[in-house]
Amino acid sequence: MQRRRSPLARWLALAVAVVLGVGLGPSAQAAPPPDPDPVPTALGAERIVADMQPGWNLGNTLDAVGADETAWGNPRVTPELLRAVRAEGFRSIRIPVTWGQHDGGAPDHTIDPAVLDRVAEVVDLALDAGLTVLLNLHHDSWMWLNQYPTQPEAKDRFLALWRQIADRFRDYPRTLLLESINEPQFAGVDDARAYELLNDLNMAFVDEVRASGGGNAQRVLVLPTLHTDAGQARLDALVDTLDELDDDNIAATFHYYGYWPFSVNVAGGYRFDDTARADMLGAFDRVKTSLVDRGVPVILGEYGLLGFDRHTGTIEQGEKLRFFELFGWLARTHDVTTMWWDNGQHLDRVAHTWRDPQLFDHIATSWTTRSGTATTDQLFVRQGSPADQTVTLEPHGHEFTGVWLDGRRLKRSDDYTLDGDQLTLHGSLLAALAGSGDYGVRAALEVGFSRGVPWTVQVIRADAPVLSAAATADPADGFAIPTRFNGDRLATMEAVYPDGAFAGPHSWTSYKEFDAAFAPDEAGDRILLRPAFLAELAQPSTVLLTFHFWSGERVAYTLEVGEGGVVGTPGHPAA
Repeated sequence: MQRRRSPLARWLALAVAVVLGVGLGPSAQAAPPPDPDPVPTALGAERIVADMQPGWNLGNTLDAVGADETAWGNPRVTPELLRAVRAEGFRSIRIPVTWGQHDGGAPDHTIDPAVLDRVAEVVDLALDAGLTVLLNLHHDSWMWLNQYPTQPEAKDRFLALWRQIADRFRDYPRTLLLESINEPQFAGVDDARAYELLNDLNMAFVDEVRASGGGNAQRVLVLPTLHTDAGQARLDALVDTLDELDDDNIAATFHYYGYWPFSVNVAGGYRFDDTARADMLGAFDRVKTSLVDRGVPVILGEYGLLGFDRHTGTIEQGEKLRFFELFGWLARTHDVTTMWWDNGQHLDRVAHTWRDPQLFDHIATSWTTRSGTATTDQLFVRQGSPADQTVTLEPHGHEFTGVWLDGRRLKRSDDYTLDGDQLTLHGSLLAALAGSGDYGVRAALEVGFSRGVPWTVQVIRADAPVLSAAATADPADGFAIPTRFNGDRLATMEAVYPDGAFAGPHSWTSYKEFDAAFAPDEAGDRILLRPAFLAELAQPSTVLLTFHFWSGERVAYTLEVGEGGVVGTPGHPAA
């Protein structure tokens, strides 16, 4: 299949000049990307997809499994919400819809007219707000379509749904794109067979939509890899489908949620380290070589971190920001359009404000430029005579412009020194900032660079955490360890038996999953051991826990597990 190569200049139309802020503050802020030109009918798929950057997902709404779009806790979609999304700089919106729960059964699988009308209403609202729309079949992938290997009638249902959707939207503008299926998967078959099944469905989807005529004859249709994964074999299988189709109005899609141990905080992967970075770079490099360099437009339909399914605090803030900063740069330099997964935890859908403005600032800035970062955003200061502390800067090609405290520029030499990328904050400064009052964050320093968002470093007054004894006769509800955090923050937990064997879930690693196995409760002065962790401990057994804190402190704790319950004591027994 011969396709036009993606022009290197596609992102130049998105770039915005950023004014240097050396004398004005810690950095200059990158402006939102400019509005794209209107999309004419004859415009190619590459331009349409490029003009969708950046995009946002209306997650856990029309895809929610239940009575209606509020079933998973989000409010009904309003025009104000969609206008707010556009005002924040997003140019496109992915609207996931779970259709199968609203069809009338075989043989026609007629979609509930009220549901189809509501989806069309939301699509109209999004288009009216100036957003390009990507519409799909969503949780249908795992609810019933995954049974296609043994239930061939699943394909009939798939096509019946798309026949109705295509007919409803046939006369919509090309700023509506259709995606065949979210995260395709098939039960009980190997990858080779799964590739054949997905090829069959993707080909049939394209034929069905194209046959409906009208605007669907030239509409951009979006095809996923198996599991929307960026593994090379997955990409190769999709390339085979694209070659067979030979259709210039096709885009490819994949999802990226990071290197799995980092993404959920398990197996000691609580830092965005070289392994996690290499995983991200590898995904983008494979996509560019396999698809973008062949002229296939690519939409990264979902991105984020899997730990966010629990809450955004499963990944430490600075490590999280470093992840998204690199992600944005790789997307720009690899010509990939991205759509941020938001299930309601990022943009407040009533107040239309960001729950974590710092996170959004880093993501939005990455649309046009890099931001300087550092290897940490936390400095823990003990009472007494604090030593100097050094932070390794990651300027990403920008110039260091200074350190600010509450808008006041600190004095070089007096307060800090800089040697290459080594920023050393003097102990006298840290002592003054930490003071002798309450534990916790006492100051927030801003490290400025010539472009992008400043890097915030929190100065935290802390001492060694102290854990106390506890016991419970019924661990079904979990186990609470009384804890004086003393300003420190928990990073991860190890669990082993005395012989060194790993204890609890994820038995291939000593490091357990944050929030799934354990969770800090700083407000309640306790560390919680989850029922799921306790349920997988041998009985009777001794379990040696080691809690790793971000200051570098390690605190030992021992559990005695038996039929009578669980008893916990500080320390480990003598060898």
